[in-house]
Amino acid sequence: MKSVERLALPAAMTDAATRRLLAALDAGGIKARFVGGCVRNAVSGREIDDIDLAVDKPPEIVTRALERGGIKAIPTGIKHGTVTAIADSRTFELTTLRRDVETDGRRATVAFTDDWQEDAGRRDFTFNALYADPDGALYDPFDGRTDLKAGRVRFIGDPDRRIEEDRLRVMRFFRFFAWYGRAPIDEAGFEACRRHAGTLGSLSGERVAKELLRLLAAPAPVDAIAAIAEAGALDHWLPEYDGVARLEALIVREPEPDGLRRLAAILPTDADTMAIGKRLKLSTQQSIRLAEMLVREQGVDLSAGPRAWRAGIYRLGKSLFQDWLLLAVDAPGDWRAALTYVENWTAPELPVSGTDILKLGLAPGPRIGALIGAVEAWWIAGDFTADRAACLAELERLAKTK
Repeated sequence: MKSVERLALPAAMTDAATRRLLAALDAGGIKARFVGGCVRNAVSGREIDDIDLAVDKPPEIVTRALERGGIKAIPTGIKHGTVTAIADSRTFELTTLRRDVETDGRRATVAFTDDWQEDAGRRDFTFNALYADPDGALYDPFDGRTDLKAGRVRFIGDPDRRIEEDRLRVMRFFRFFAWYGRAPIDEAGFEACRRHAGTLGSLSGERVAKELLRLLAAPAPVDAIAAIAEAGALDHWLPEYDGVARLEALIVREPEPDGLRRLAAILPTDADTMAIGKRLKLSTQQSIRLAEMLVREQGVDLSAGPRAWRAGIYRLGKSLFQDWLLLAVDAPGDWRAALTYVENWTAPELPVSGTDILKLGLAPGPRIGALIGAVEAWWIAGDFTADRAACLAELERLAKTK
């Protein structure tokens, strides 16, 4: 594999921790190259999140070299050749060059190799097979730079074969299209994904959900979501899909991308969120939030103004009120003013509690909660202006009458 140019490496790939890691590998006689996302993002001028390196020695040799260099090595995926290194509190993933021995669409049996071209050939997309030496020498065996510049997500070699090796690549194709692609979508890749969409049911819900939420978190995911639905790749995992109209309106409103909120935007309001959560193996917290975002009857009339907004923020909580506000794309009213208000207003705490009721001589029981609820409703109706003394007086009045 010959280098094609010299890349000006960004700071994340040349800082002290990275140099220390590379020195330890070099001292152990290990050839290392940056690979995948960090190189792709360096070439395209995007921020680098994670540093992955490919190495030409098996994981046990890599581990010994790291430990001799005083770098912590964690055997995160030894069977597949992956070692996680921690240098100066920074995390790096190092994976031995590999070739596939056997694949079943979900997992692969691999053998280690020292052939860089062979390792590149088993990767998914052309721009994910970019490598760079520590001095910036760039290797591009499948012309990934051209595809990256054109906004084209292209499988390496035969798209059907790549998908048969790992069916999750259907989801990854559309996820990368959301982040790096632009229309028109690569036809060969799209048609291969359409042909294999019916096989996605054999994947785990966690893996599908991770790809889907990452897709939705892209700055402009509308074309990718429309395309993945057209290909039939949502038929098994998200049959409730309801189109992109509300997603388009949400993207205009939201201050920053939120994958779960955007998932709510492509679902009907009567979707069975419990079933969706179980199917996609969402966390309990994610499932609850998804359900709450789709409960429209608890919404607030935006046209009613700040007093109603304050009541809504108090009742729903700032985060959920903001979710509802951003998703209520058909509600009349000034959503921009409401959004600014929710970002700047902090709901007060009710000045009284059950302890105050007990001091009035009432016995513990359901009536305590009912009285607190009644005082709270009165306090909210008064726009939170009543202080503790006024709330205590109202509490005492209610205790005598109820």
